[in-house]
Amino acid sequence: MANQQGAAARDRFSVSELTTFRWSFDEDVYQYRQAGISTIGVWRQKLTDFGEDKGRELLADSDMSVSSLLWAGGFTGSDGRNQRESLQDAREAIELAAFLEASCLVIYSGARGGHTLNHANRLFRQAIDKLLPVAEQHSVTLAVKPMHPSCASGWTFLTDLEGTAQWLRSYSHDCLKLVLDVYQWGFDRHLNDVLGSLVPDVALVQLGDGRLPPDKEQSRCPLGAGEIPLAEYLEQLTALGYEGYYELELMGEEIESLDYEPLLRQCTEVYQQWMATPTS
Repeated sequence: MANQQGAAARDRFSVSELTTFRWSFDEDVYQYRQAGISTIGVWRQKLTDFGEDKGRELLADSDMSVSSLLWAGGFTGSDGRNQRESLQDAREAIELAAFLEASCLVIYSGARGGHTLNHANRLFRQAIDKLLPVAEQHSVTLAVKPMHPSCASGWTFLTDLEGTAQWLRSYSHDCLKLVLDVYQWGFDRHLNDVLGSLVPDVALVQLGDGRLPPDKEQSRCPLGAGEIPLAEYLEQLTALGYEGYYELELMGEEIESLDYEPLLRQCTEVYQQWMATPTS
């Protein structure tokens, strides 16, 4: 039984291509497999540079699953596109997620910008209303990512984890779920208190450690090297019945200076140790 549990935990560990920023798509696939990682969080930009058809073929040949496709959004116009353009891009992303058989498509609402909060919320709701039928048609889960207020500038006006979950529940739709980025919220031990209510809504858990609470640059560090009690959160998520992927997403000055091969090995080993060893 222990070996079966270990295998299941290993298969649910994924790495976002943002973590290995300097590598190309094909390098990511090869090096992840060399590190024993069988699931990848695909970054659209890298895949487009490599070629979507070739990319899917490479993933199939490498026996790799896709934990997420990153990303679609910007529905408030904060990135310079109008909503029509953002919606068209999101529809294309949904089709690509289906093409890759991705577990989910990560969604950023777009920043508040010059809008009132009510107007930003209305724009986002209009976008989701239009995209949900497309997602349902293609059997794709839209995974909305809220962010800590210190990190959210330029990305999203959704800066309250519980509030975002409540907003998603207003739809009560199987194709609309939540991204839980533990780096964003894990410094606040209040996360322990709300995980039970969040787990049913979570499509993807992203893992990142930090030596200091979140900042604009998202200064993350390798798993186990920071101050976030990740092992406790993983144990609690398991106990609460979370069965989705754990996707490593690291960035920031410290990560940029590291060699990726040993970083992948170290983070994989730490994750597997945490999943195999209860903290209590």
